[in-house]
Amino acid sequence: MKSILHLPTFLIISIFIFFSCQSNVEEKQKLNFLFILADDYGYHDLSVSGSQFYETPNIDRIATGGMIFTDGYATCQVCSPSRGSIISGKFPARHGITDWIGAATGENWRNAGRFNQLLPPEYEHQLALDYTTLPEAMKEAGYKTFFAGKWHLGSKGSWPEDHGFDINKGGWDVGSPKGGYFAPWENPNLSSGPNGENLSMRLAKETAQFIRENKDTSFFAYLSFYAVHGPIQTTQEKWAKYREKAEKLGLAETGYKMGHFLPIRQVQDNPVYAGLVEAMDDAVGEVLNALDELGLSENTVVIFTSDNGGVAAGDSYSTSNLPLRAGKGYQFEGGIREPYFIKVPGVGNGQKNNTPVTGTDFYPTILELAGAPLRPSEHNDGVSLVPLLKGETIPERPLIWHYPHYGNQGGEPSSIIRLGDWKLIHYYEDGHEELYNLKNDLEETTDLAAENQEKVKELSQKLFSYLDEVGARYPERDPEYDPQKEKEYLQKVMNERWPRLEKQRLEFLSEDYEPGNNWWGSKITRD
Repeated sequence: MKSILHLPTFLIISIFIFFSCQSNVEEKQKLNFLFILADDYGYHDLSVSGSQFYETPNIDRIATGGMIFTDGYATCQVCSPSRGSIISGKFPARHGITDWIGAATGENWRNAGRFNQLLPPEYEHQLALDYTTLPEAMKEAGYKTFFAGKWHLGSKGSWPEDHGFDINKGGWDVGSPKGGYFAPWENPNLSSGPNGENLSMRLAKETAQFIRENKDTSFFAYLSFYAVHGPIQTTQEKWAKYREKAEKLGLAETGYKMGHFLPIRQVQDNPVYAGLVEAMDDAVGEVLNALDELGLSENTVVIFTSDNGGVAAGDSYSTSNLPLRAGKGYQFEGGIREPYFIKVPGVGNGQKNNTPVTGTDFYPTILELAGAPLRPSEHNDGVSLVPLLKGETIPERPLIWHYPHYGNQGGEPSSIIRLGDWKLIHYYEDGHEELYNLKNDLEETTDLAAENQEKVKELSQKLFSYLDEVGARYPERDPEYDPQKEKEYLQKVMNERWPRLEKQRLEFLSEDYEPGNNWWGSKITRD
């Protein structure tokens, strides 16, 4: 962690000028905010974070023009909980949405046919209406609020417009792009454009239009992509570009290794997914260019993050998060560590900060940057990161995750606490706990619990003190559990699904690959 004394002189001057101006926020136009949230987008799915395969020049612009939080986290390994945390400032165990809305619980989990030991607990199916959310707080501070894209925080009556957004373009019950990424799609809050229109670009254009219409006022625009959630789809042109690139980089003999429940992707070479990533990046560029054209870039805070890790197993088996372990749905770093960039005009130029930060911190950070009063009784589990943006420090505090469910991607019912460099994982199947030192072992290869029992005890007590305080729900043992059936299921996954995935990977990379459906509608003749 760097103090301001270790920053370059030009950056210290920029920070001083910016925050001096902020103290006179009432005497000038307030800062605008563009918050960009990607779906299922991994920590290493960007050029700026080291990917040699994906190309993300526009998202990279946000990172290199702002501050990169290397230890930035989502508050859950799946989507709805972490999205609820950004809006409410509360960890999932507190707001009660602990799984993606629609996931099975209790005895209904048996219908998944996985023969697991535990029955997941019930969870809240919408964000509580009595919270004062981030957009509601921004409205009270005089901001025009706008939402575009994926919501997945409740059905009608708990849509974006019910939680503080003046305008809602495309946010509703579901968490995937129903109908796909090319028009015509199915969305009651976003009419389809011309046949073949790209969904990500449409959301970006809606956002850019909102900014143009509100360029003379203060705005809070929340662009929440459905990308890069499955089903993964792209154009033939983008697929061909990345198929050729994968070949030039050299194809690995195998693409997966077996995890506890499912095979986990180990390589970034899926040309369909890479095309989907590029399409989202193009859309980000559309909005950033609009800010530039309107002369608003120097008065707009731009934030970029994701709701959970990249999909390395389950769903579309899209990407690899290596060197981070596993991905979406998992208790490991690949499931929860995210791209986390904050670009404040005049502050940072790709400066990296290694303070552990998380999704609940956006709420108080945005309020403070907006010159609005903080609401600690609402953003209970978040802290303002403005001191870090100034080059200062914040007190060390525990970050907590609670996912008492089985992930569709192979994650296990667990709770996590990170404090400093230490990360403890508690597993609900058998109660054992793993301890990792992330500073020395980012890949989480060496469990240090046995030789650090005092640290395990300390962290475990802090974890469960918090969980019990907020009334967290826990899984229960399934009285019908049959270990032989689970063993047979896992053997079938290893002998049948794994080889099928390896075959599919090569099909995506073959020169004559043809997905059918006219490349998912991307080649439909436009009206």
